[in-house]
Amino acid sequence: MEPLLIIEVMEIRGKCPVHKAGDRIVIEGPKINLDKTNNVCIHALASLLHYVIALREGIDPRKLGLSKDGKYAYVQCVDPGEPYTEGGTVVFKCYRGDNKEKSDS
Repeated sequence: MEPLLIIEVMEIRGKCPVHKAGDRIVIEGPKINLDKTNNVCIHALASLLHYVIALREGIDPRKLGLSKDGKYAYVQCVDPGEPYTEGGTVVFKCYRGDNKEKSDS
């Protein structure tokens, strides 16, 4: 079985035309599982792809500077939102698929 990484929309600051709270991106091995993924924003991918492999392989997110407690990694979209753009930024919570706990925002 391929390593699994779940990327979940935790918070939206401003307006996001792609994601809503609770949306997920599911990565299995080297692919995005489109059947289990709600939406994929190209702006968010720019931030997420730097960390996907390390997180999927079990690197402690604290070592990457993405967490205080190590349970989840937090990554933010690159869109700064108002007053700079008409959009908004999204905060994603990332965790391995072997984390059996249901999301607890």
